Amino acid sequence: MSFMPPTDSMFLLAESRDQPMHVGGLQLFVPPEDAGPDHIRETVASFREPGQASPLFRRRPAEPVGTLGNTWWATDDTIDFDYHVRHSAVPGPGRIRELLQLTSRWHGTLLDRHRPMWEAHVVEGLADGRIAVYTKVHHSMLDGVSALRLMQKSLSEDPDARDCVPPWAVTPRGAGGSKQGLDPMALLRGGAAALGDIAGLVPASLRIGTQVLRDGDVTLPRAPKTMLNGPVGGARRFAAQSWEIERIQRVAKSSATTMNDVVLAMVSGALRQYLLEQHALPDDPMTAMVPVSLSLRASSAGEEDTAPGNATGAIVVNLATDREHGASRLEEIAYSSRQAKKIMGDLSPTQILAFSALQVLPLALGPVPGFVKYAHPPFNVIVSNVPGPKEPMYFNGARLDGMYPVSIVLDGQALNITLTSRDGYLDFGLIGCRRSVPHLQRLLIHLESSLAELETAWG
Repeated sequence: MSFMPPTDSMFLLAESRDQPMHVGGLQLFVPPEDAGPDHIRETVASFREPGQASPLFRRRPAEPVGTLGNTWWATDDTIDFDYHVRHSAVPGPGRIRELLQLTSRWHGTLLDRHRPMWEAHVVEGLADGRIAVYTKVHHSMLDGVSALRLMQKSLSEDPDARDCVPPWAVTPRGAGGSKQGLDPMALLRGGAAALGDIAGLVPASLRIGTQVLRDGDVTLPRAPKTMLNGPVGGARRFAAQSWEIERIQRVAKSSATTMNDVVLAMVSGALRQYLLEQHALPDDPMTAMVPVSLSLRASSAGEEDTAPGNATGAIVVNLATDREHGASRLEEIAYSSRQAKKIMGDLSPTQILAFSALQVLPLALGPVPGFVKYAHPPFNVIVSNVPGPKEPMYFNGARLDGMYPVSIVLDGQALNITLTSRDGYLDFGLIGCRRSVPHLQRLLIHLESSLAELETAWG
């Protein structure tokens, strides 16, 4: 058995029937031109080949799962691939609508803790001939960025390559021997390194506090209460759509902002219109929590990311939903984002984690009776942007034609919006509580109208 880090264990401890704690992804593939009538059956058979599960995908919570399993990993030598890899079909008429309904149902069910906590569904029956693959994995094993990296490593830029393996057969760097047992010396070394960072939290906190008092315009983790910030049930609704990156880049260039700012402005406009339809738009501006991957931050600084897992910071951004015009909302969002990033600029990854934990701390109080109902949320919605492949990608000749993230919904956070880039497109995945976010698919219409408004405003 191996020790489970607290950052991973907390996702098991926080899980309930109403709060499944797994992340997922829905991919669409165009079959290769030489695909025969048995192409999907052969694909499923290749996914189920014995022995092709990396150590990460053989882990499961130790027995008994309700106690020891929250802090220690066990390893299965044999994987029941018929259970983990499932062959499904979309009911008629085989539209994307029916596929999203299936995905909504699958994402609302808990993973079995007595097995390695992942599933894959290979789906046929789409009217346009494409193949869908929905995969989910528990957040205690991987965060969204790490899961996307594994998926990318399973693909190839070569349309003629026929040696691709599924993501669960890819061995992540750093997932091997060093994590198979408890190494006291490694803990001491890690603790000594962390002490230096923790000691730096005091002056860092004073500097952050001084900046907040001086500038007075840093978005704090206290948002107006909306219909999106109440208790959630276990049923989910999923919606997905793609937008051309070029459209968003043109707006960003014309407005001297970033693509992330434009995406947040799209979300802001969509939420404003959606809540106006529901007669539920708050007078005060709504805010978004925007995760920042520390592994991506380390990569940009030239450091090597050696292990999968959970390494994410967070900033809170003002969405300016109280402003009527899209151009004004974009300007306020860009300014709020710059202010938040300025605070984090000089912090180490450990300090960023500590600072981020303080901002999301109210989410941990969700199980306290009455807290979600009466307290103000720290933010209204979570919006994540995960970089994906920039070139066309293939899986054994099948071209990747869509890559839609499916994230987590929490008590007090009934809507989660995650997007990833793919070969000229941004693929949006919206997951929401079926009860708390009625007619979720209308947000897709409002995202398009919001982008069109920004295009008009910025020429």
